Amino acid sequence: MKYKSFGSQSSSVSAIGLGLMGMSDLYGQSDRVESIATIHEALEQGITLFDTGDFYGSGHNELLLGEALQGKKRDQAYIAVKFGALRTPDGGWGGFDARPESVKNFLAYSLKRLNVEYIDLYQPARVDPNVPIEEVVGAIADMVKAGYVRHIGLSEAGADTIRRAHAVHPITSLQIEYSLFSRGIEEKILPTLRELGISLTAYGVLSRGLLSGSWSKERALSPYDFRGYVPRFQGENLDKNLSLVEALREIAEEKQITVAQLAIAWILSQGEDIVPIIGARRRTYLKDVLGALNVNLAPKDLEAIQAAIPPTAVSGDRYYAEEMAHLDSEK
Repeated sequence: MKYKSFGSQSSSVSAIGLGLMGMSDLYGQSDRVESIATIHEALEQGITLFDTGDFYGSGHNELLLGEALQGKKRDQAYIAVKFGALRTPDGGWGGFDARPESVKNFLAYSLKRLNVEYIDLYQPARVDPNVPIEEVVGAIADMVKAGYVRHIGLSEAGADTIRRAHAVHPITSLQIEYSLFSRGIEEKILPTLRELGISLTAYGVLSRGLLSGSWSKERALSPYDFRGYVPRFQGENLDKNLSLVEALREIAEEKQITVAQLAIAWILSQGEDIVPIIGARRRTYLKDVLGALNVNLAPKDLEAIQAAIPPTAVSGDRYYAEEMAHLDSEK
């Protein structure tokens, strides 16, 4: 495993992180035993960054990670937790809450579910439009001083919000979607991060499966799989996006690697300050993901990838309209 500096606070994490959301929520049925085995395998392979959220499965994901880490050394895992998204009993969504008093309440429950004394990276899942980001970061900073949090992060924040937050307390990382299908951050957000010394935690690196190389138009989704509502997976959008994947497949086959490995290797090639988190729910998927670490992309490879998938080639938004409206990063 390779390791990277994370932010400017002298911490380091594995070059690839494991995203745990799909083990509890939003991608249909999961296998608890296999999920825990995958977390254990990730640890064995040197992965240290584990990304979760208190709202993934309404607490289930944190309990799962806490169980998987029992008997392990605490410093083996750099735990990143997102908070603030509200859930309803039927599994729906109830908005966002990042008020200072709520921050501390959410943190208390996360510490208990994870069975840890501190969280390495704590970050609001979205920017709450009703609470100044200075107040949110200030509340987390109080928890840093108290020893319950080590570092502060943001998620899906725009350049102006990042600057305002960083002025209150150093921000270690911004978590945001970044892939060959989602490159909007390259204009303003990524340069801002680099100016301030903030790392980028990239999620959606495989565009929720589209860039895995295994997605097909005929794939049936369960009613609990949110991809059924995402524009990129609908009708003509899906047809166009899968045709882009086929162009990428030609490059991957020439290099004798998988499409997923090529897509991940491209992210890794974009800078040492970028750490992709991959939502591998099974050990077999994890093995494929880790193979990307051994892929070297020459300038001609990067040119071929750019030609196969130009920055604005993807069809459809990355979320449905209501969710897009919540993204500070898109404003």
